[in-house]
Amino acid sequence: MDLSDIKIVTKNKKAKRRGRGTGSGLGKTSGRGHKGAGQRKGKKLPYAGFRGGNLPFLRQIPKRGFTARNRKVYQIVNLADIQERAKNSSELIPEEMEKFGLIENKYKPVKVLAKQNGKFNLKIIIKADKISKKAKEIVESKGGVFECLKR
Repeated sequence: MDLSDIKIVTKNKKAKRRGRGTGSGLGKTSGRGHKGAGQRKGKKLPYAGFRGGNLPFLRQIPKRGFTARNRKVYQIVNLADIQERAKNSSELIPEEMEKFGLIENKYKPVKVLAKQNGKFNLKIIIKADKISKKAKEIVESKGGVFECLKR
């Protein structure tokens, strides 16, 4: 069996014929109901959250805080994960982090944090967008280097 052998089975379903007498079940108002915006031709309801003129749910719930549009969302990498997955590496760049499964996307910014399970003992060059103060101390104490990527 091959993917090219698979056939998609679709049923030939005819469109419902509306407005063809009361016996058809979709006569007279053609399934649109009586009065209101849905019954008029050309009138489209404003959006998905529209509740028939009631205050929409999204406007009812309280809003808190502020989210900047141009915020940077960093992918987090912990020293424990680096020690576990990148033991044989001498240099760790975003491409390798993606290969080791430490990050999802090599093009998005990366931040290294100091979370560890025991002692960090790798002499490694880490290239990332940001690093916490504690993580930098730990890496440099073991003879490693942190290089900041300018992107």
